[in-house]
Amino acid sequence: MASQTPVTQQICRKPEDYQVNIPEPAFELYLKNIEDCCLVDREGQTFPFRNLHQDQKVIIIFVRHFLCYTCKEYVEDLAKIPRSSLKDADVRLVVIGQCSYHHIEAFCLVTGYHHEIYVDPDREIYKALGMKQGETTSTPAKSPHVKSGILTGSFKSFCRAMKSPVFDFQGEPSQQGGAMIVGPGKVVHFLHLDRNRLDHVPINVLLQTAGVQTIDFQNRPRVIEV
Repeated sequence: MASQTPVTQQICRKPEDYQVNIPEPAFELYLKNIEDCCLVDREGQTFPFRNLHQDQKVIIIFVRHFLCYTCKEYVEDLAKIPRSSLKDADVRLVVIGQCSYHHIEAFCLVTGYHHEIYVDPDREIYKALGMKQGETTSTPAKSPHVKSGILTGSFKSFCRAMKSPVFDFQGEPSQQGGAMIVGPGKVVHFLHLDRNRLDHVPINVLLQTAGVQTIDFQNRPRVIEV
């Protein structure tokens, strides 16, 4: 027991434990409903969702909003994934938010995230996938990627909002996120809809499911914000 790392203990559940419980043929319908929805890049250019997965497998993370402390800390760990690991597995990694594209650069700066990131400002994809609004379960959830408690994390989010050129939540505050693995082509390998702010799929579960080398997040240096 002493040889097990905390991360291993936290992600011991199987990938299928996080999977949305719907019939497999319905996955294709989910995909059909969102393929023509537009995403916006950091330059304000738009393109259809289908461009993400038509030629390559892609891990897609839908975050709540860019000021959410749980999303910030989760994406900080996504930033630890080496580009070389994704390249070796021929897999893309994409984060999607639901705010204006003007907030992308600042979010990448504060999280250190260097992979692909886009926004769905009208939440068309969030709605088509049936992503939740509000906390839909009282079941305690624990994310291995969230380090802050609710009081500390909420205070940090408020401070970031105060420093923003435009005082907003950088997305709908009640919106929950999710994760999916799709492609190449019209193949959905995995879909998870978050029930609350801590109901993220552990990153190593996503990497394992997509065939990417997993990571020991425990070895990353701890940063204490003051």
